[in-house]
Amino acid sequence: HNVCDSDTQQQHPVVCLLVMKINLLITTLLSPISAWTTLSMMGSRSATKGANREAWAEARGFSALGATGGDDNVPFATIIGAGRIGSMLAENGECLLVKRGETIPADGTGPIFIATRNDSLEGIIDTCPENRRKDLMFLQNGYLDGFLASKGLADNSQCLLFVAVTAVGADPIDGITAVNPEGLTAATGEHAAALQARLNAAGMKCNILTAEAYKPAMFEKLMWISTYMLVGAAKECSTVGQAGEEHGDLVEQVINESVSAVSAKEGIAFPDGTVERLKAYTDVVASFPCAVKEFEWRNQYFYDLGDEACPVHNGLLRECAEKGLLSFELP
Repeated sequence: HNVCDSDTQQQHPVVCLLVMKINLLITTLLSPISAWTTLSMMGSRSATKGANREAWAEARGFSALGATGGDDNVPFATIIGAGRIGSMLAENGECLLVKRGETIPADGTGPIFIATRNDSLEGIIDTCPENRRKDLMFLQNGYLDGFLASKGLADNSQCLLFVAVTAVGADPIDGITAVNPEGLTAATGEHAAALQARLNAAGMKCNILTAEAYKPAMFEKLMWISTYMLVGAAKECSTVGQAGEEHGDLVEQVINESVSAVSAKEGIAFPDGTVERLKAYTDVVASFPCAVKEFEWRNQYFYDLGDEACPVHNGLLRECAEKGLLSFELP
């Protein structure tokens, strides 16, 4: 308890002043010990995560060695968003973490990784200093091309994160599959290498693609999140794994019609094996819950192609609407 209460201070002011100075000195001396303890815990946690990732990969018959730990060569970055993805990125290299309500410094340099929900993008772009907009890198799910073009940012860096993080601080599940042991995560643009280095430091893989190669990969990711979520919701499955296991033929129908429709609309060719690639990724994140959400960023792209191009997809959307499973009205 406090040895220098009010009565003691009045009777022995010099003694109490000396006690206060001694307490301050002890606190100062112990601070480095406390800091070292914190750093040691962080290092131990990082090592544990690395071991967990290796065990996870080995259990599936392949190695995670292509992604190296350590952040010695990770460029400094600004990271917007302190959620699951943003916090994971912030743990693996020096950074400035910008949280809700905070602003991007106009005098900064290097990549700005945006790890937020899609509905936050407009506000982030509008408040970003003009000279820093070229450094914005978009990590969101969904179809961003039209939106970015409308903001004059069509050439900005982007990333397809085939990564699942169940909670802030949880071990990330990398998109390494039996079909794609090199990983499915892909980045393009000026700051692709900086993100690759940060993901490698987290023990994960990242492929750098040209803008031309990135486009079909982007649409495959869009197909995955739009198809498995939609089939799962329409058939009242709790997870994407259940949707794939119990309604695999339906999933395949939607993916195949989407490949044909996108190829015709965008004039791009998909590498063979889209169904197999997406099925293998589903096996990795099988416990991911099903729900049709962020419609304007995901399923609306296919819905707007029309019933002739995407009849199964659009029929499932209407089935969900009839069952009251959508939180929005179909156009």
